[in-house]
Amino acid sequence: MRGSPRRILMTVDAVGGVWRYSVDLAEALADAGVATILAVLGPAPSDAQRAEVAAIPGVTLVETGEPLDWLTDDAVAVQHAAATIAALATVHRADLLHVNQPALAAALPGDLPTIVVAHGCVATWWEAARPGTPLDPKFQWHRTLAAQGLRRATRVVAPSESYARTVARVYGLREDPIAIHNGRATAPAAPGRMRHIAFTAGRLWDDVKRTPLLDAAASRIAAPLYAAGPTRAPHGGSVAVENLHLLGDLTPKGMAAMLATQPVFVSAASFEPFGLAVLEAAQAGCALILSDIDTFRELWDGAAHFVEGADPAAWADAIAAVLGDDTHRAALGAAAQERGARYTVQATADAMRALYADAFTSERVAA
Repeated sequence: MRGSPRRILMTVDAVGGVWRYSVDLAEALADAGVATILAVLGPAPSDAQRAEVAAIPGVTLVETGEPLDWLTDDAVAVQHAAATIAALATVHRADLLHVNQPALAAALPGDLPTIVVAHGCVATWWEAARPGTPLDPKFQWHRTLAAQGLRRATRVVAPSESYARTVARVYGLREDPIAIHNGRATAPAAPGRMRHIAFTAGRLWDDVKRTPLLDAAASRIAAPLYAAGPTRAPHGGSVAVENLHLLGDLTPKGMAAMLATQPVFVSAASFEPFGLAVLEAAQAGCALILSDIDTFRELWDGAAHFVEGADPAAWADAIAAVLGDDTHRAALGAAAQERGARYTVQATADAMRALYADAFTSERVAA
């Protein structure tokens, strides 16, 4: 692609879905001849995560030691992190910055074209986690920085049209961010015996995942409801679990092995800009039971069973009904797998490369 950047510095964290998104995207970019420097903010990656990146030619992992914006108490640490990112961009001769934290972009010095991808933020999370409650004043600094970062960006991206509208509304943007769906690399389904179980995965400690709701629902069904992911947050918060069968953090191979048994996959999230775990389950042919929120309707309408509200009995009934009807379960799984085939890493990478080229060319012309 003419006029395209050849070296991208991309910020990443090892805490949640941004890691998976960034590593997959960086690998696809490398296949297209674009080198990516992944600059880690926040908690250090695990040895397995380091090994994963080390195995990808053309991708470099740099652990900055700088904090994540949503794990800090004020703007000073974010400004320091931004200076570190700018210095790394110079050292690695980056042509373009891909920033996965809008607040960080507000404090970035320099004039490199900057793509900001809004995967989530404190203000939009708060709206879902604390409906009807104004943002706590102690987080106002973060909202201010995020707003500045979104306006400073050369281009702004969101992983779904639903979340793009939310970001535009919450921050008063004149235009919605560009919606580029996340993706996962589809692979032939591994042979496995369909198990009579339900399964959920994600940051279980996060209020918007509504783990207590699923824990209560699990007490009402005969089949086990397994849950993969951390119950303790990086900032120390945690969630108590009594009825879910906890699996801890699964490696990619462990997740693939679980999904190969095609459990009924459940997400009760009240807030989800995209939902990579749902996509992984869909691509494995799992029947989906999802909360009835705009993002899930956008991505999975017609290919999932939706549950409204937060009544544990309603969730338990839905899970039991799907588990108890093999024909319906198989049909739901087939529909999810067909829909999930749309959302590939290659499609994401192609769209992002086109956006990089547009931003890069626009910045050069303006200069």
